[in-house]
Amino acid sequence: MRSLHDILEEYEFLEGDERYRLLIELGRELEDMPQPLKTDATLVRGCSAQVWVYPTGDAGQLHFLADSNAAITKGIVALVISAVQDKPASEVAAMDVTAALEPFDLKNQLSSNRTQGVPNMIALVKEHAARIATA
Repeated sequence: MRSLHDILEEYEFLEGDERYRLLIELGRELEDMPQPLKTDATLVRGCSAQVWVYPTGDAGQLHFLADSNAAITKGIVALVISAVQDKPASEVAAMDVTAALEPFDLKNQLSSNRTQGVPNMIALVKEHAARIATA
């Protein structure tokens, strides 16, 4: 998975539809999430599309599997995951993921339907990180 910094460098050079294509490409690059993990327990609430996030790893290195049934939403999921993937749980728990995603200006680039679940996705990732970090 590309780093958020590398994705942003490419994203800044693109405009309009090219940015959509990049998001779709990022979604395709997500590690496959096995179908049995796509359950009600891993479903992110509040998203217009279906989004699943499954945490793995340990306090030293969190790892997330994620998927969506919508291409652009899956790309947004990939952005969120790239901000936190394979980092220590304590770092993710303390991280301002929303601020890390601000340079992408998703609220102005995409419809509110596509971004409405992002805060819930971030909250789920941070809650898991905090739980693992304090365990």
